[in-house]
Amino acid sequence: MEGRVAERLRGALGPFGFEVHAFKVGWYNAVLQPAFHLPYPDDTLAFVVLSTPSMFDKALKPFVNKERLKIIRDPVDQCVSHHLSGVKEKFPDQKVDIIFDYEILPSRKPKFLAQTAAHVAGAAYYYQRKDVKLDPWGKKKIYGVCIHPKYGGWFAIRGLLLFPDIQVPFLQQSAPVDCVSTEEKRTELLEQFNFHWQDGCYRDIIEVKERYSEEQKAYFATPPAERFRLLGLTRFTE
Repeated sequence: MEGRVAERLRGALGPFGFEVHAFKVGWYNAVLQPAFHLPYPDDTLAFVVLSTPSMFDKALKPFVNKERLKIIRDPVDQCVSHHLSGVKEKFPDQKVDIIFDYEILPSRKPKFLAQTAAHVAGAAYYYQRKDVKLDPWGKKKIYGVCIHPKYGGWFAIRGLLLFPDIQVPFLQQSAPVDCVSTEEKRTELLEQFNFHWQDGCYRDIIEVKERYSEEQKAYFATPPAERFRLLGLTRFTE
């Protein structure tokens, strides 16, 4: 069942620069505190959705050109929402729940922990402080970061697709590729991500197959309120 669903999802989202990776809700809940658990049975089928570097040209720019008068919030969020919501039409006989990466609970906590989901689905390895044996940071707060085996840090986790009526007790878990495997490189990665993230060097911690174009880099380096102008849009909410 998972294979058929995955194939249909890849057919719907792949041409627009998205990747999907399957996981069981139980894998995700098993590594998190109850406050972050997804409220579904352990064997429920879910997919984490990533945007790859080609999403900018394949999805965002065409979406903006077509929908420019309807864009009233973050264009990327609205574009992702459009494509993920469109998936429901591919599954008319199934319930499909969607959680977007930008959604938060009333407590201000995120609705799901994106990097944990990517790791348990085998999509990207979530490097954290505990992955470094000789910790050089003392009392500093160190945030973890996911690295994709093909795109390094040049990707984003956009949401979850959950299929509450599909149980997959026999789905086998695939470990993510440990592509930053040395202690030295892991330390460098976390150092760059936590203290020099603006320069984006952490994204190239491994040899990547594809990265963001210069146009895309400029877009994401621009403060959100000014991105509308880069796309030739005006804000209708102001």
